[in-house]
Amino acid sequence: MRFRYALLAALMAAPAALAAQDDDCEYYDDCDYDRREYHEKRPTGGFAGGSFTIAETQGEFSDYVEGGLGGTLHYMHSLDPNGWLALRVDGGFIIYGHERQTVPLSPTLGGRILVDLTTSNSIAWIGVGPQIGAPDGTLRPYANGYAGYSYMATTSSVSNTYDYDDYYDENEFTTTNFDDWSFSYGGGVGVYIPVRRGPQPVSIDLGLRYHNNGETEYLREGDIQDNDDGTVTLFPVRSDTDLLTFHIGVSIGITR
Repeated sequence: MRFRYALLAALMAAPAALAAQDDDCEYYDDCDYDRREYHEKRPTGGFAGGSFTIAETQGEFSDYVEGGLGGTLHYMHSLDPNGWLALRVDGGFIIYGHERQTVPLSPTLGGRILVDLTTSNSIAWIGVGPQIGAPDGTLRPYANGYAGYSYMATTSSVSNTYDYDDYYDENEFTTTNFDDWSFSYGGGVGVYIPVRRGPQPVSIDLGLRYHNNGETEYLREGDIQDNDDGTVTLFPVRSDTDLLTFHIGVSIGITR
């Protein structure tokens, strides 16, 4: 993926950019600006953000699943006044399989009433852990670790849509076909690229993270068989479910 290589190049360039910056005048309109006043204007309530995520399966998991797309949300609270150490809480999800088909509502009704049947395979996670990173700089590299839980689920939903001129109504029913929990831990690296400074700064967030989700039982596309008697047969797979995720998003400072 071109995105992956561009991201890795940005991460590798971060330390060099930090070393080359002019520490005296980089962030001030006037070189005589009081550094202490600048630090007092840091956000004191933490940082929140979200990102778009690309996942690549790792190890045994790659034998069964190719990868997926999803998103993440995070909150990070500074643990020291200079902003080097923080506690970070993350949550995210990846869709790694998706099927959609039009089927009869009931075998006894034949094809008179049709519904859309959608089945999605997903993995979600939540974790908490420390983050350490440079609080200043044109590029601000960071590293973090986490421990938490991951949740893999396959859900199916049917929706029946009626569309008469300007009237639109949709009824939807959803069921979980199969799910499993596992302990999860991992770590990552990234870089913040500031686009606005001050007490409520905004930064672009680029990074990658390795997720060790342990051994889990799950379904893939095609692992649900519909039987003639109206029942279903499931064909779950059990394997390690490690992921390498690449993300691009935004981080926003929150004033207390």
